[in-house]
Amino acid sequence: MDYAPLIEKKRLRVPELESFMAQDGFFDDPKQAGELTREYNRTKSLLEDWATLAKAKENLEENRLLAKESDPDMAEMAAEEIPALETQIEELEAKVQYALLPHDPTEDRDAIVEIRAGTGGDEASLFAGDLYRMYQRYAEARGWRVEPVEASPSEVGGYKEVVFKVTGEEVFRFLKYESGVHRVQRVPDTETQGRIHTSTATVAVLPEAEEVDVELRTEDLQIQATRAGGPGGQHVNTTDSAVQVTHLPTGIQVKCQDGRSQGKNKEKALQILRAKLLEAKIREEHEKYSAHRKNLIGSGGREEKIRTYNFPQNRLTDHRVNMTLYNLDSVMTGDLEETIGTLQASEMEDRLAELEEGL
Repeated sequence: MDYAPLIEKKRLRVPELESFMAQDGFFDDPKQAGELTREYNRTKSLLEDWATLAKAKENLEENRLLAKESDPDMAEMAAEEIPALETQIEELEAKVQYALLPHDPTEDRDAIVEIRAGTGGDEASLFAGDLYRMYQRYAEARGWRVEPVEASPSEVGGYKEVVFKVTGEEVFRFLKYESGVHRVQRVPDTETQGRIHTSTATVAVLPEAEEVDVELRTEDLQIQATRAGGPGGQHVNTTDSAVQVTHLPTGIQVKCQDGRSQGKNKEKALQILRAKLLEAKIREEHEKYSAHRKNLIGSGGREEKIRTYNFPQNRLTDHRVNMTLYNLDSVMTGDLEETIGTLQASEMEDRLAELEEGL
């Protein structure tokens, strides 16, 4: 794809933004000032990366020519620099692609993740636990922090439901692709005849909502203190620290029992409620916007089967991009880079094509 027209459009935007920022009273509206300042910084960074990319491509061509020189020392030095230049170009192209997309502010946010056991009984709850540990390890590898919110353990050691918050840099940008139905195919420990069973778990990833995104009116909320249930230590089992919040207009209920105080649990429950209401708002806007944009990553709906984990074949299949990997053992220990990277590349290609059509 030729990015030059899109880059030129961004280049012309710089003097427009500088004109806005130079006006008297620019900071009278802090929200707008912040948005325009961030856009200006992102645009300047994009143009710098574009210039660096052009120079790197030029250097690569020069080195390829020098590598064919008759002087062996010169040719060897040039050849040694080629792999580093190729890696630099690949990384810069990915940065430029992402920067050219219309900015989605939710991608910079933390995420709230809900995992629920689906069909398959005990095996489904064990798989839900496996997914929870997979995301914990992935988060750890990226330097993110995982904060438990609520859990309903199953009798066999898995989870009927588990909710947690992931905090860090651009969390939702990477985890948003995980929403949907995850299917597992394997021989359960309880299976005596070696038959493969199929079970499912549902994952929902929500961007954390800010107060400006969703207004929670006191009269729309019903807040109740309830007794925490399930394993979690003597304190959790013997106090009414859990909090359940019901949003009366929508009927959405959120329960939080991880914290030891009602105040902390109420705060977390309201965070999740805002995220759920924001998700509904975003989904409605996406449906109005374009079905085309959802071709590659799907709607993100909880009913949509997105991935199959086949343990006997050590195989992972992502149905949205027809990708099959034979490193399921690594994936289950948190190695999601290739899977998520492929989904990101597919989405970027699709969204950049839309941009090009609109020029």
